[in-house]
Amino acid sequence: MRKVLLVDDEVFIAQGLEVLIDWRAEGYEIAAVCRNGREALDWLRGHHVDLVIADVMMPEMTGLELLETVKREKVSEASFVILSGYGEFAFAQQALRYGCMDYLLKPIERDDLLAILRRSSYASQTAQMEQKYEEAYLARNLVALLHGSRQADMDYIRSHMRLSSGVRYLEIDVLLERDSDEEEDADELAGLRTRIRQSCRQLLQGDGDHCVVELSTEQLTCSVGFVCCDYMAQERGLTEVLFVQQLHRHLAVSAQRELRIIAGEKVEDLEQIDRSYRSAKDLKTLLAFRGQKSVYWYEQELEEREKGSMLLRQQLDRLVEAVEQGEHGAIERCVDELFAWMRERNMKSRDVNLNFHYLLFRLIDLACSLDGDADQEEILQLISASTVEQGFHRGSRRHLTRFACDYADYLAQLRHSEPSGILRDIEREIRENYAENLTLQDLGRKYFINSSYLGQIFRKASGQSFKAALTLQRINEASRLLRQTDRKIGDIAEAVGYRDVDYFISRFIELKGCTPSRYRKNGKQ
Repeated sequence: MRKVLLVDDEVFIAQGLEVLIDWRAEGYEIAAVCRNGREALDWLRGHHVDLVIADVMMPEMTGLELLETVKREKVSEASFVILSGYGEFAFAQQALRYGCMDYLLKPIERDDLLAILRRSSYASQTAQMEQKYEEAYLARNLVALLHGSRQADMDYIRSHMRLSSGVRYLEIDVLLERDSDEEEDADELAGLRTRIRQSCRQLLQGDGDHCVVELSTEQLTCSVGFVCCDYMAQERGLTEVLFVQQLHRHLAVSAQRELRIIAGEKVEDLEQIDRSYRSAKDLKTLLAFRGQKSVYWYEQELEEREKGSMLLRQQLDRLVEAVEQGEHGAIERCVDELFAWMRERNMKSRDVNLNFHYLLFRLIDLACSLDGDADQEEILQLISASTVEQGFHRGSRRHLTRFACDYADYLAQLRHSEPSGILRDIEREIRENYAENLTLQDLGRKYFINSSYLGQIFRKASGQSFKAALTLQRINEASRLLRQTDRKIGDIAEAVGYRDVDYFISRFIELKGCTPSRYRKNGKQ
């Protein structure tokens, strides 16, 4: 509900405005009524309001003087509407030059007031949407910078973010239920990420834009990135460690979930943030084999690394053999044995990575031996998109067991011919049901085919992943609606399958290179 302040020394005019229209039906409520500009100025210093309707001629301080003072001293960001008589029209014109949104001539007509209120509401909504677009563009450039891209607009980033020397990337991970058979809905995770970002804004006020979600993230995990600068702790009189611990407590309470923060290597400048980002990702690979903490620091964990390496070849070979033979019971026993050996030896970063990559290459080799045309890079993408990383990175036997069993089923699919007509069915599902929550897992169950194998043959036939094809269909349909209709952007987002408008805008920018509003404007020129 938008708040309105009425300012008029003639009581009957203010009372008439209060009853002239149904304010609540228009999305407004009258927050206060003041008798002159001085009283209104004092009230504005302690209260938030969206719109001020003030008479131009009042004792002590006129409406024009009130407008000038509020704008000059930045007392409020409220829009102004000036009330004037016919003989005071010159004053109203002067008010417009000072940033007044509009004026109303006395006696005030109901339709004139409604028109101004609706225009004010529309202008506010437009400004909020443009702010979302700006935030999405900034996030896009930050993600590019994290990934080491030279295409990131550094001038734009520096002009829209407060920065300092001493920068590090923090990954904020919400710890989902490890042993649940039900995966959390992608839109629910998007909503959880949004709450975390809003909580960051609440704690950091003007520095909330340092919180960013990776646009390319497709897996059903909930992680949010944060660019932490030294000044954030310094201005609060805290050490960096205490500041990050405070951030952790604040976010955990807001999200009402267990979470952890992974702090990457500290770098001197934002342009080196990709190094800090990579170090946080590397650190994440070994957390399954460390004791649980609320915050993990790259430098601290690095000091604990021991020399030498340990490859559990026998245990890994037994797991690979069980996968090849498709024996689910043997797979579960091998995973239990592998985790027991790793935890017993308190494996460090180098050892974990060595064992992790050994397992991956053995599994890739298995698939290539069954399909001579198999692309090793495609198989690696298949593995990365499934639960193997969750098994290692999140420390869950259940996730790694599930992946290994699914991969065994995938290998069984490779031993048989490609299902006839299945790809046409999947393409039809995307064309007709793009607005629904389509997943490879659900389609695999529907068409009785291993979802991992389905993902691989779809990529091979179409040249893109299932998720990319679904996103492209949704964004193309959104583009058509932007060109051919006047529907609101939020309504269009929901119509094509996105309940999170911010996420929709990010995807749109990623594929079309501009915001939805800019696309609509260009299409109508």
